[in-house]
Amino acid sequence: MESVTEGRWESLPVTLSPGVLQTLRELGFPHMTPVQSATIPLFMNNKDVAAEAITGSGKTLAFVIPILEILLRREEKLKKMQVGAIVITPTRELAVQIDEVLSHFTKHFPQFSQILLIGGRNPVEDIEKFKEHGGNIIIATPGRLEDMFRRKADGLDLASCVKSLDVLVLDEADRLLDMGFEASLNTILDFLPKQRRTGLFSATQTQEVENLVRAGLRNPVRIAVKEKGVAASSTQKTPTRLENYYMICKADEKFNQLVHFLRQHKQEKHLVFFSTCACVEYYGKALESFVKNVKIMCIHGKMKHKRNKIFTEFRKLPSGILVCTDVMARGIDIPEVNWVLQYDPPSSASAFVHRCGRTARIGHLGSALVFLLPMEESYVNFLSINQKCPMQEMKPLKNVVDVLPKLKTLALADRAMFEKGMKAFVSCVQAYAKHECNLIFRIKDLDFASFARGFALLKMPKMPELKGKCFSDFVPVTIDTDSIPFKDKNREKQRQKLLEQQRKDRQENEGKRKFIRNKAWSKQKAKKEKKKKMTTKRRREEVN
Repeated sequence: MESVTEGRWESLPVTLSPGVLQTLRELGFPHMTPVQSATIPLFMNNKDVAAEAITGSGKTLAFVIPILEILLRREEKLKKMQVGAIVITPTRELAVQIDEVLSHFTKHFPQFSQILLIGGRNPVEDIEKFKEHGGNIIIATPGRLEDMFRRKADGLDLASCVKSLDVLVLDEADRLLDMGFEASLNTILDFLPKQRRTGLFSATQTQEVENLVRAGLRNPVRIAVKEKGVAASSTQKTPTRLENYYMICKADEKFNQLVHFLRQHKQEKHLVFFSTCACVEYYGKALESFVKNVKIMCIHGKMKHKRNKIFTEFRKLPSGILVCTDVMARGIDIPEVNWVLQYDPPSSASAFVHRCGRTARIGHLGSALVFLLPMEESYVNFLSINQKCPMQEMKPLKNVVDVLPKLKTLALADRAMFEKGMKAFVSCVQAYAKHECNLIFRIKDLDFASFARGFALLKMPKMPELKGKCFSDFVPVTIDTDSIPFKDKNREKQRQKLLEQQRKDRQENEGKRKFIRNKAWSKQKAKKEKKKKMTTKRRREEVN
């Protein structure tokens, strides 16, 4: 590990309590990082802080330590149901991680109770836990915390509990806003007392973050921490100990290259990023068949209850592969990640930087590799200019085994695999069409035949993006794909039952003219608005 320090904790202009110093020794952190040495004294001296620091720079301790020190210095000790500090963070995984870090400290301070409020758990159970054990320090995602303020009928008057609040922390503030939590944050802020200390931490300072600073902070001290060794004129946003690579290969060669790479690095720990949940489901299953004797786990935003368990389990593994979406791209600290592999480039340039930041954290070495199509090569130069993110080329690996025919065989043997592949392809094309950098990622220039071969599809799906196009380079299978059965006998039985019902319905409706009554324009509009609201709600639930 390379040293990235700003002196020992004892050299701070403010004195830390013995319990905090003891915990830091137990955790093996004898020195501070730049963001910690800049932020802690200001926070402890009752200043509001807006801190910008690159990912992996130790921001968590920069607010956990001041929270404890401020609460320890309170004149009136907190009662069980009084909330002294709240930390709001965009994802469950990040909240779990902060809760874990905080628990190392609070075992030396049994007078403080902490509670984790995140989605994927029963809110009534959270209320009972709060009432039984208290919650002097709350770590929460915005949706669940907002919901808790509305649970007075269930026996929790959180609005009264937060009147004693001393500290509010908004972690990964830029992502909180990117993910559409602005309304939730405003609702929460309305419940909180104005006389408090507020810390806002983010990896990037956007206009939206600036607006939040103005709304939620009082005369904040602004901190922008650059890495040592980075020129003053530079604003490189990835850690200097990160080796960043790109590989140019065709769409139908990408998966073979990924499998070959993972087979060569079996003893290491990897994060593999895909653009959509469906791609994670499909390629995660495929990798299980081709990379043997390695623990492979999948995580994405549509997983409701399993995410917390998977995340905790993967953090403890010495080696393995976590196949994921951008739900794992921000703030998550997984020990000793050797490689971050980006199978699909993310939808925004800033997300690229945050994905890379899952490795080379707080002084460790790490590597990242992004797979690009030949038509996407100019993205390298774009990232160098736009994100100050230099990369070096890795040539495609040689003597690579073609595993795509075997992947086709898996789809022919199990309808579940066939359907996963079709859904993954459709979702990936749709995500590609919405890419923020559409001058480089041009959907009309995409070789759909090569793209489909890369997914080992048995046939082309029906979708608007492919309408009217001819794919002479793609050869579909000759069998009727409707005849492919599910390996799961119960699912196949249900499918056959449904097919039989559809056949009967067709026979009954033959010759009957279908009459569709036109809906009133106002009803159509209301339906669209309802659909839009449901989509927004679903997206928030995926990350909360």
